[in-house]
Amino acid sequence: MELFNHEFDNLRKEIMCLLASVIMFVVISDIKIKSDSVDDFKKWFSESNKIVSKFDGFVNRRLLETSDGKHRVLVEFENLDKFSQMHKSPEHEKLHSTAATFMEKLPEPRFFTVVSQ
Repeated sequence: MELFNHEFDNLRKEIMCLLASVIMFVVISDIKIKSDSVDDFKKWFSESNKIVSKFDGFVNRRLLETSDGKHRVLVEFENLDKFSQMHKSPEHEKLHSTAATFMEKLPEPRFFTVVSQ
C-alpha cells in the first residue's frame, strides 16, 4: 500500500507540473450585465465558449457570479501571445461586440501571469 501511495504522489506531482506549464496567463474581468439580460447573457456565454475554445492556447473560460449577483469572467490561456492572437481575431471582435450589448458598461479586465501553483 505504501508503494501505491508513493506512486500516486509522484503521479500527482507530474500532473501538477503539467498543469502549471499549461495555465500561464489569466484574465479576470469584472462585468456589469443589464439586469434584464442576465439569463440571455449566460446562454450566450456558454454558446460563445464553443468559438473561443477553438483558439490555439485556450485553456478555459468561465462566468462567475457572487451571491449578490455580481459577475466576473475568468479566461485562461497558455500564454499572453496566444491570448493576444485570439483577441485580435475577427471572431473575438464579433463576440466582444455582442457581449457589449448585454452589459451596462464595458468589461474591466485585469491580466495575470501564473507564477506559482
